[in-house]
Amino acid sequence: MTETAEITAELARYIASAATRPLPEEVAAKAQFHLVDTLAAIVSGRTLPAGRGILPYLETQGGTPSCSVPGTAVLTTPALAALANGMAAHADETDDSHAPSLTHPGCVAVPAALASAEANGRSGRDLLIAVALGYDVGTRVSMALGGSRFADTYHLGSHGWGGTFGATAAAAMLAGLDETATRHALSYAVQSASGNRCWVRDRDHVQKAFQFAGIPAKQGVEAAGLAAAGLTGVGDAMEGVPGLFAAFPLTSDPALAVEELGTRFEVMRTTIKKWTVGSPIQMALDCIHAVATEEGITEPEIADILVTLPGQRSRVAQSDMPDVNLPHALALYLVDGGVGFASLHDHDRMKDPEVRRVAAKVRVEARPGAARGEQAHFTLQTTDGRRIHMEREHVRGQPANPMTEAEIDEKALDLFGIGLGADRARPLLEALKAVETVADVRDLRPLWQ
Repeated sequence: MTETAEITAELARYIASAATRPLPEEVAAKAQFHLVDTLAAIVSGRTLPAGRGILPYLETQGGTPSCSVPGTAVLTTPALAALANGMAAHADETDDSHAPSLTHPGCVAVPAALASAEANGRSGRDLLIAVALGYDVGTRVSMALGGSRFADTYHLGSHGWGGTFGATAAAAMLAGLDETATRHALSYAVQSASGNRCWVRDRDHVQKAFQFAGIPAKQGVEAAGLAAAGLTGVGDAMEGVPGLFAAFPLTSDPALAVEELGTRFEVMRTTIKKWTVGSPIQMALDCIHAVATEEGITEPEIADILVTLPGQRSRVAQSDMPDVNLPHALALYLVDGGVGFASLHDHDRMKDPEVRRVAAKVRVEARPGAARGEQAHFTLQTTDGRRIHMEREHVRGQPANPMTEAEIDEKALDLFGIGLGADRARPLLEALKAVETVADVRDLRPLWQ
């Protein structure tokens, strides 16, 4: 096992040599799915407040325009592109999630890797390796800090802290940094990583997009850029005293930062969401979909629905935002016969009398004794006295219950169509599915601009 004193060095060696190691076939395939899924989140997220709102800021910043902002004609600097694309990727709850680390790795790793690949003229193969690398490093650092215990104990955002290291890893690899320079980049990541959990009071999903994705993606690209420019740093900034892990002694387990590095690929443990809603709502939608399609039950036959969740999840699932409100999402499904990105992001539908009438049938309660990561338990009572109860361990899209390629394609086509139009969605999807054959990532720009 790696000694604690060697963590920064081992991570740096792994990052600096990543381009020379082909990804295992199944890892490359999964990374490609997440690249598609995250870019779809970026394109659709550009239509939402966080994705739109960052654009005027870009116009004030200047700099050499070298990187694209999908869903627009804008070219900007690598760091600003990472910021803008990160905020669009997590402008709502469409993007992927990694439960063990309490992070959303795609909305950070993909924007940072995309900006760095464009800035350095790298290939699609390099982009894919960098994306997988970002997942490996960012999630491990968050787990080493303590994941959910870190967030709860210190009131800090695990997403931003872990994400900064994932973005730094991807950007450092694509910048071609050697081991020494990569250690310096990681040192700047230590100085940059940040984020407070006050985002829980953000009703607009704008500061949440900034903390989960925009700022860690930007900081990672900047950390690699500073090292590439020759700035030096502390060689043991992660494990030294004072250092990253020493600052959080109540929750940190530094060895987790390099545990099974190179043999356990964290993209394989990352969930692609079937539904474009917050994680606590995914299982409830799985259940109502099963009730409708397998049991044939329609809304007039439903008397009552009770969904129980772990304490914090039960509160999150009743947000003022339509895509993070469980009763509203189930009501939309029952009224419309299904849900999609457009309906789940339509704030006016929360005032629809028919939707409100059906939502009143849905109760969300905290489940005593439930562990933080447990899924929803679903109980439906019909008007004729039938009771349907569901307790499923794995949501559709989780590694133990993965979506098919066809399901991922269907979701991506819907999201690409939202931002670019239906006629442009299929060509972009097909190009991304063949990304390993692309000689220069910049050649893909016309498909998403």
